[in-house]
Amino acid sequence: MSARPSRQSSSSDDSGPVIDERKRKRMESNRESARRSRMRKQQHLEELVNQIAQLKIENESSEARINMQMQQYGKVESENTILRTQIMELTDRLQSMNSVLRFVAEFSGMAMDIPEIPDPVLKPWQFPSPAQPIIASANMLQ
Repeated sequence: MSARPSRQSSSSDDSGPVIDERKRKRMESNRESARRSRMRKQQHLEELVNQIAQLKIENESSEARINMQMQQYGKVESENTILRTQIMELTDRLQSMNSVLRFVAEFSGMAMDIPEIPDPVLKPWQFPSPAQPIIASANMLQ
């Protein structure tokens, strides 16, 4: 039960219209507050939708960069495989040439001053020319 006294209609009691006016103002204020709350929620929802769209764009951009880097990596890896194969073939040729030179020197019986052709693959620290330092940075990968 309500603790309020029930309203009685009497001509001497003018509190009825004042209460009705207060109630009307309170209801109007509540409606306005609810409208503002709905507007804030709608604005927040729109901000979240915009943020989702922006993040999707960034995600697609990142995926495109990753795919491009993966393609470049695959290309470099293929080139490295080719170069490694060429190194092995050239090393075999070099060893064969050195064997032929030794055989010719022994067979001819002459003291031929045939220098040994250095093998940079087997002894990379003894390059015929000074090695240049390799300069790299993380920016090269981007």
